[in-house]
Amino acid sequence: MIRAPDEAGASFALGGCRRAAEPGYTRTMFRVLAFLLLTVPAWAQPRQMVAAAHPLAAEAGMAMLRAGGAAVDAAVAVQAMLTLVEPQSSGIGGGAFALHWNGQDRRLTAWDGRETAPAAARGDLFLRDGEPMPFAVAVAGGRAVGVPGVMRMLEEAHRAHGRLPWADLFQPAIRQAEEGFNVSARLAQVIADAASDLRADPGARALFFTPDGTPLAEGARLRNPQLAATLRALAEQGADAIHRGTVSADIVRAVRGHRTNPGFMTADDLAGYRPLSGNAICLPYRVFTICTPPPPSGGAVVLQMMGLLEHFDVGSLDPHGADAAMLLGEVGRTAFADRNAYMADPAFVPVPVAGLLDRAYLTGRAQPISPDRAQATVRAGNPRRSGAAPPAQPAQPEGGTSHVSIVDAMGNALAMTTTVEGAFGARIVVRGFVLNNQLTDFSFRPEVDGRAVANRVEGGKRPRSSMSPTLVFRDGELEAAAGSPGGARIIGYVAQSLVAMLDWNMDPQAAATLPHVGALHDEVELEGGTAAAGLFAALAARGLPVAVRPMNSGLHLIRVQRGPQGVRLQGGADPRREGVVLGE
Repeated sequence: MIRAPDEAGASFALGGCRRAAEPGYTRTMFRVLAFLLLTVPAWAQPRQMVAAAHPLAAEAGMAMLRAGGAAVDAAVAVQAMLTLVEPQSSGIGGGAFALHWNGQDRRLTAWDGRETAPAAARGDLFLRDGEPMPFAVAVAGGRAVGVPGVMRMLEEAHRAHGRLPWADLFQPAIRQAEEGFNVSARLAQVIADAASDLRADPGARALFFTPDGTPLAEGARLRNPQLAATLRALAEQGADAIHRGTVSADIVRAVRGHRTNPGFMTADDLAGYRPLSGNAICLPYRVFTICTPPPPSGGAVVLQMMGLLEHFDVGSLDPHGADAAMLLGEVGRTAFADRNAYMADPAFVPVPVAGLLDRAYLTGRAQPISPDRAQATVRAGNPRRSGAAPPAQPAQPEGGTSHVSIVDAMGNALAMTTTVEGAFGARIVVRGFVLNNQLTDFSFRPEVDGRAVANRVEGGKRPRSSMSPTLVFRDGELEAAAGSPGGARIIGYVAQSLVAMLDWNMDPQAAATLPHVGALHDEVELEGGTAAAGLFAALAARGLPVAVRPMNSGLHLIRVQRGPQGVRLQGGADPRREGVVLGE
């Protein structure tokens, strides 16, 4: 059963939630495999599926499902492989949010493996002479590194939901790290773009450059024996392998001993990290129920957008037309105004989730929204709340996030968005893996007009996130899994993909391919090089503040279809990156 918003706890429950390869692929083979797998829904009836950001990662997950594993087992294998083949985006040195649906017990659990600030971190962490540091200066080095949480989270989730032995889940990535893989065009480009920072770190220089200092090119063979050893230790010791002992000591040494930008992390910070599990937050949307993790994830903002859109007949609109774009832009601007004011770590700041998702509040917020004319100014609303709004920070360079959607043959599902924040995180490599720069997700200013900012830096606090792994239900049955990388743009990417599938009845691949229209704070972006860019003049004429920019999402979507022949899964992988869907 679906439970309505809890006035005190601001949570929803579905079914009684509780708190709590082949080595050496060539680029051509990647393309062939992607083409074949993305056409799976047209000619097969898959009952289990993995949608992930790299063919080798998807295959590692499918290997676990073929062995009788559950969705969580596959997620651990996918994350281990992504640490190797997509190091710029996620890995065991980062954090994650996940939603898990237990199809047998009909229980939905939200998992929070978000990084935390070291205990010694304070509000002035990113201030110099009272002014915020330039982002590029703040990000590279130990100052930006949060205590990683993804492996602790996955370890706890595996204890609760896994079926296969923990050690088995790392074997595909260990083998691949030892044998190596061919660098993709995307990875080669990101290495080249970050070359100056990566060269400055001995671990990154040894891993991502040739002996003469040239960045690895597309097709080069990248072997990572240090990561293989770290994964072997994780397989044998669990997450303690990186939270205690010699690996932990190396992390602390790299963070605190950074040559130009040292941080404050200690061995106690690493040893004391704990993931969170508990209720998802859910919102009815037409005949569906949409669920996400609670703050500090971005899911509540996605739900707010959907709650605003429910006041309009979106399904009757042209998905490529100006009216649909106006509504997506206006609800995004409205939701971002509230996000900037109120969203933070609820363990430190009261976050008015129930107020923001209250039907009466959403109805009031929807009244100024029109497809005909943009709001001149969008300010935060007045739900049951308190907190200071920081000035909107500019969009940070984003390349350090990945999303995984999985459904297993037993009807369990997992949506996980995982990250090291920026491309190659803090540009530090320890024991073969990248350390995150997650602390730059905090507000650089601790106060505005003498009032404390909700998302200010505090020791032990989790920074506000835009990651929004999402599960959708209909009549109590799983309907879809969704999520994307993309920094603050994740919120708009996920909301648009939900509208595409639920209102416009697009299959997941069409939804993942749809040109993007989405708000980033008060501005609405149109994806350059697509039909969306052609809406610029029409939207500007209606008063909408618009800009045309690249919008590099990485959506991975799964839709569940039920019919006389039983359940069929459809998948979609974003063509803007190199992910694939595997199903059988």
